[in-house]
Amino acid sequence: MMKRFYRKYLLLICLSLLCWQVINVPACAETDSSNDCLDCHEATKGEQYSSYLDAVYNSSHEGLECADCHEAIDELPHDENLAEVSCGVCHDEEAAVYKWHGRLEYPDGDDIPSCADCHGKHSIYPSTEKKSMVHPTNLPETCAYCHEDLDLTRKHEIYVQKPIKIYESSVHGKASLGGIYFAATCNDCHSAGGTAHRILPPGEIESPINHFNIPKTCGKCHKGIENDYWEGIHGKLTRRGETDSPVCTHCHGEHGIISPSDPRSPVHPVRIAEATCAPCHESAYLNEKYGAPIGRLKSFVDSYHGLKSKAGDITVANCASCHGAHRILQASDSTSSVHPANLQGTCGHCHPGISRAMALTGIHSPPGVAQTPAALIFQNIYILAIFIIIGSMVIHWLIDLRRQIQNVMRLPQMRRMNLNEVWQHTFLMVTFIVLAITGFSLRFSDAWWVKILFGWEGGFPLRGIIHRVAAVLFVITSIWHFVYMGTPRGRKFVKDMMPNKDDFVQFFQMIRYNLGGSNEKPKFGRFGYVEKAEYWALVWGSVVMIITGFFLWFDNIAVIWFPKGFLDVMMVVHHYEAWLALLAVAIWHMYATVFSPHVYPMNPSWLNGKMPEAWYRYEHPHDKDYEVVENQKIVENDAHLEHRDEI
Repeated sequence: MMKRFYRKYLLLICLSLLCWQVINVPACAETDSSNDCLDCHEATKGEQYSSYLDAVYNSSHEGLECADCHEAIDELPHDENLAEVSCGVCHDEEAAVYKWHGRLEYPDGDDIPSCADCHGKHSIYPSTEKKSMVHPTNLPETCAYCHEDLDLTRKHEIYVQKPIKIYESSVHGKASLGGIYFAATCNDCHSAGGTAHRILPPGEIESPINHFNIPKTCGKCHKGIENDYWEGIHGKLTRRGETDSPVCTHCHGEHGIISPSDPRSPVHPVRIAEATCAPCHESAYLNEKYGAPIGRLKSFVDSYHGLKSKAGDITVANCASCHGAHRILQASDSTSSVHPANLQGTCGHCHPGISRAMALTGIHSPPGVAQTPAALIFQNIYILAIFIIIGSMVIHWLIDLRRQIQNVMRLPQMRRMNLNEVWQHTFLMVTFIVLAITGFSLRFSDAWWVKILFGWEGGFPLRGIIHRVAAVLFVITSIWHFVYMGTPRGRKFVKDMMPNKDDFVQFFQMIRYNLGGSNEKPKFGRFGYVEKAEYWALVWGSVVMIITGFFLWFDNIAVIWFPKGFLDVMMVVHHYEAWLALLAVAIWHMYATVFSPHVYPMNPSWLNGKMPEAWYRYEHPHDKDYEVVENQKIVENDAHLEHRDEI
């Protein structure tokens, strides 16, 4: 009896538990109760709708239940991996053409965009609605999510930097973001086969941004220009498969296309010749391949039109004005704007009533300002006149300078340098000048003066030899001077060259005197602060140039013993120390010895070691030991005399 009671009681408990489980377990996905999903999946903060289900009901997928997309879920709660959606179930055509967003073969890339990355997950709208992620005004922002991520683009070897940001500043971007929906956006240029789901890289022959397809891609909006392009020589070369023929993006740019009226545009009237046409038409490789004449840019720049264009005149004729902008044909083509039969009409656009003979005058003549036979005659006359007139002036100036120097050297003299010191200075001067010329010739190899000196076959190898020979002589001169410093006269020279506190005082006194704050000029001894600063700068610069030059000369040894980048440092130091030395000599030394009014035309001591006594007494009144050449005795300098008055 008791056993039967317990059996009934146990059966009742099991039935109760079973009913409780049925009541409290969520409905399975096979039911249409999408509201059951909301127990776990509420919308996140900030979303437009209160739940994912509301978002779906207000989107293009209105009427669909959760299970219609998440069909892999057959019971609740579900495995997270079962939540994946396959849009291709309904959108089979789009899924068939989508190939991993341009990656035709990509093994399960977790960062390749899926449908939801471009269209959204629940709030999906047609591309015609402004709130759609793929609406023309929103598409750049959608694409930017991946294409502005430098880490992602580097990983997939997409080396276009910040394309969306550049696009937004272009004419297409400004028009599209400004509400002109038919302006080109990402899909218009990158969608292959008329569908935005087939994005192919430029290397794919079907890609709309493949070199040979770009004119057709741009022609979807610019049909007339496309037709002109295919009729021109550039289009003909592209059609026959030439990869070096220019297409739209070569001249206008890719993402950052700006208006031709913008001065930054490569097809702006002022920039088109140098920025757009010259890179191809000045290419030695392309000119040789296609038999095109060379020097077109230089001959244009030297012409009237070119000079006016460089001056900023946007109305003067440029390349496109004569040859056309898109339908560019060879001059031998009878329909070309530069065919001899058509030149009168072409030039007549700017010069109404121009004669045929004037229109046939060459524009791309050999470089130079003379473009016609008559102009060439006048050019030659003026060149001859310049040579004779200016040459005569130079000769007259040299004769006058010679006489002025002789007059200076006839004045009572004192010895500034002995013969040893004169030769040291001469070797230093000559080697310095040769090193400067040959060194900067390497850095500025395209400069006109370098081409005059070394612009011939074998010129630059010889430049290197001359530079190294001069460097060796410079080192020998430095050693010579170092040995000289050990002699009695050399030791006194070094002693007199040593800076002291008087130099700093005299520096400020000189500044005050030059600015008119004092009428008394500082009284220098044998060497003033000018000579001392220059001498010790020379010593320092010589040491630096010799050390860096040694490592640059014997670079193979340097790379064995020193770390990477050492030679780069040596090159930078050598280059800029050379600039520092050259400018110091040109500004500091040349003024003090040549261009200062009280020593002009020059201090002659570098020639024979002697200079006028009056000049020296004016410059160095506190030097009591200067040597007068005439009587070979030491005299006292007890008065401050203006040497110009004595002369």
